Amino acid sequence: MDLVVFFVASVCAIASAIAVVAQKNPFVSALALLANLASLAALMLLLEAQFVAAAQIIVYAGAVMVMFLFVIAYVGPRGEIGPGVRKPWLVALSVFAALLIAVEVVVVVMGASLGTVVTVDASYGSPAAIGEALVTDYLLAFEVVSVILFMAAVAGVVFGAGGRPVRLSADQVLAKEGESAVERRREASRAALEAARDSTTGESAR
Repeated sequence: MDLVVFFVASVCAIASAIAVVAQKNPFVSALALLANLASLAALMLLLEAQFVAAAQIIVYAGAVMVMFLFVIAYVGPRGEIGPGVRKPWLVALSVFAALLIAVEVVVVVMGASLGTVVTVDASYGSPAAIGEALVTDYLLAFEVVSVILFMAAVAGVVFGAGGRPVRLSADQVLAKEGESAVERRREASRAALEAARDSTTGESAR
């Protein structure tokens, strides 16, 4: 049964990953990414990594994907990707990155001992084991990462908020409207003078 789930989840993960980059519609691409995350969570469950599988579903497939879908919904039809122009250096960089990934996969597969069965503790990937490791062996790294994420959240709020709009009083609004009216009258007078000058120049030429 585990072998069947492994092959089904692997095929779904590969197919959905290809659909993410192949689809031009961003909404369909986001749904394919959701399927990819669910397939990866199933593979993590087969590896007895329950915490990673739960985080994959709750954090990425839940919170992050909802944010992506909201952004795509706000963008609307303008999010459709057109044909565009592919720059040669981008194509070369993409091919180079794909070759590096392929070499990495080959090295990992060739170096892995697929014929031997490895026995591991069934509780090593549970939330209890992960939490115990984070607050004992990796406490400093855990706290440093939490501070960095907090700083990133604060920076995102500060940079995204921008300057607050200034509320004008009634007198300031009236003054602004008066300045606009004066500027409009000046523009009209300037346009009338230009038209009169052009007509005078035309009559002189005749």
